[in-house]
Amino acid sequence: MMQLRVSSKKQAKIKLALQGCAGSGKTMSALLLAYGLCNDWGRIAIIDSENGSADLYASLGKYNVLSLQDNFTPETYMEAIGICEDAGMEVIIIDSISQCWDNLLEYHANLQGNWQKVTPRINAFMQKILQSEKHIICTMRCKQDYVLNEKNGKMVPEKVGLKAVMRDGIDYEFTIVFDINMKHQAIASKDRTNLFMGKPDFTITPTIGQIILDWCNDGVNVEMIRQQINNAKSIEELTAIYHKYPEWYQQLTSDFMQKKMQLQEEKNKPSINYSTNFTRYGSNAATACQG
Repeated sequence: MMQLRVSSKKQAKIKLALQGCAGSGKTMSALLLAYGLCNDWGRIAIIDSENGSADLYASLGKYNVLSLQDNFTPETYMEAIGICEDAGMEVIIIDSISQCWDNLLEYHANLQGNWQKVTPRINAFMQKILQSEKHIICTMRCKQDYVLNEKNGKMVPEKVGLKAVMRDGIDYEFTIVFDINMKHQAIASKDRTNLFMGKPDFTITPTIGQIILDWCNDGVNVEMIRQQINNAKSIEELTAIYHKYPEWYQQLTSDFMQKKMQLQEEKNKPSINYSTNFTRYGSNAATACQG
């Protein structure tokens, strides 16, 4: 049943994309962001589909690497995400997701124009990313071209990124999309946090990750609501909490039911008439004393 509710910001895990052409610094930027998000290299994993490029930055810290080894199907990426989640990683970097799209395009080329066997697979992959309870940073390669820019009185060719190598509209899936230029500077082309939109080009550092983490943590989470449920003193109060957070119904159904049963049991307990008992016990005590 559809129901209106008051808006509330939930605590979240960031789903972020970095796009740029080769040499723009996507991998290093992703690692610096990841460190800012968790402040622990040991809880960062990078799923590498870029021929070992993840190991080039090992001097930064002892992060974890999972190589896909030329198997770039959506199902392989999904399995890799699951491995990282099960290992207790806090931030997962997928470098890059463009190979997944290349794999699907190659598969599609043999289907004579039939997208019905392609779309569900890329959708499942994106849902795996979006539903993960970990921070996930994806890199995407951009098709590149050259433009002529004036430098010191001369026209010099400069490499620029164009469209990301990925399904059209993929940027709508992410909370933040940073475009990285060949000077290793970023600008937000998509930003639901409103932290970076309209800001001038900037260099990505761990501080940027910390800023994003603060935004992620600024809201309610399941444990905070569970505490409210446990502290409820009446069924009316519990019902108000239930209607306040409908988006948490599925996760907290058992908590609501258990608390409701507890409150009902407490309400149905027979009350004790302390004044009558005191009079009776007092009378007995007086009689005993007289005896």
